[in-house]
Amino acid sequence: MKSFYAEGFKRLEAKILDVLNNFKTGGILIGPGSRNVVKIFDIEGERFNFKSFKQHNVINRHVYKYYRKSKAKRSFEYAQLLLSKGFQTPEPVAYIENFDFWGVTSSYYISRQLEDSPTLMEVIVHLTFPDREQIIREYAQLMFRLHEQGFEFLDNAPGNFIIKNENGKHRFYMVDLNRMSFHEKMDLDKRLNNFARLTSDPEVIRMISDEYAKLVGSSGDYCFNKITQAINGMVRKRKMKKILKFYKFLLPKR
Repeated sequence: MKSFYAEGFKRLEAKILDVLNNFKTGGILIGPGSRNVVKIFDIEGERFNFKSFKQHNVINRHVYKYYRKSKAKRSFEYAQLLLSKGFQTPEPVAYIENFDFWGVTSSYYISRQLEDSPTLMEVIVHLTFPDREQIIREYAQLMFRLHEQGFEFLDNAPGNFIIKNENGKHRFYMVDLNRMSFHEKMDLDKRLNNFARLTSDPEVIRMISDEYAKLVGSSGDYCFNKITQAINGMVRKRKMKKILKFYKFLLPKR
């Protein structure tokens, strides 16, 4: 086993390991748990978010042991990097990896739990959400700041932004961080392609395009068209994957 704790959290090591020993039967499950499993556990009167990453095949288990950082380690390190650059994410606590001869058998990322806060998805789908347009435009401003730093958040989906109202201001906390790319500079098309996972709602795309265009010094129509193309491309890709899975299911097993 390999573990690393953020400053101030090493004292919880024994209790965190006890949680992991009872992970399957304890805690409060968040979401379906069909792929990665996310659960909430209480430790010393505080709530913590434990994310268990899906078991990999033998090849990937080997890769994550010897050649690439595990998703848990990347989540932890990217969270620390974002915080150091002035962005928000739930406070990272620890990451833990378990191994056997072949490679990684399981990995966990642990962070503080944010309670009673909506996601950007809720803002987008509920047309009467308070300050809806302002929040959507502030999201576009956040993405501009990330892109200016060369940060490409690959899981840029609305469910991965938690919104907290702090002292009358909206603060965006990013989650599901294990897939990020880093660039010295991002051109405009690459920036706009980063919105591909967001939404197919043209009204929301228009708000984001208008706000982002002001910040980057471009045309709102150009940004709208490029984001729409990226979203349509993502939709086609997802449909193709479903079709391939369907035909794979129909093929006779040897």
